[in-house]
Amino acid sequence: MQTQPIAPTAPCPCGRARAYADCCKPLHDGAAAPDAEALMRSRYVAYVRRDADYLRASWHASTRPDDLGFDEPQPVWLGLDVEAHDMIDADHAEVAFVAKYRIGGGSVVRMRERSRFVREHGRWLYVDGDVG
Repeated sequence: MQTQPIAPTAPCPCGRARAYADCCKPLHDGAAAPDAEALMRSRYVAYVRRDADYLRASWHASTRPDDLGFDEPQPVWLGLDVEAHDMIDADHAEVAFVAKYRIGGGSVVRMRERSRFVREHGRWLYVDGDVG
């Protein structure tokens, strides 16, 4: 599946009031996320873009799935609300968020997740999360 482009001057889908070029694009281009929240926001935008390479690269090897399911019908992502960013220690953090999406003509779904992140070799990585 081909990655969906976002114009650099377009508002970043992550919900921050910045242009994509000044927000998540530098992370998608290889910059390290400054914290777990920035990584989580950039991963949300990677789902919007269907950027499987970025999602795999930002996922901890111990929990990274072989298949991201991008061959199945994909949701249209409608918005992201970050509810909490908690530092557990210098290299562990959790981010709670609600992501809104719709599949086909269905109703809007609100997916709640509390995600866990670890920092290794100076880079934050997504480990896993509790959906609920």
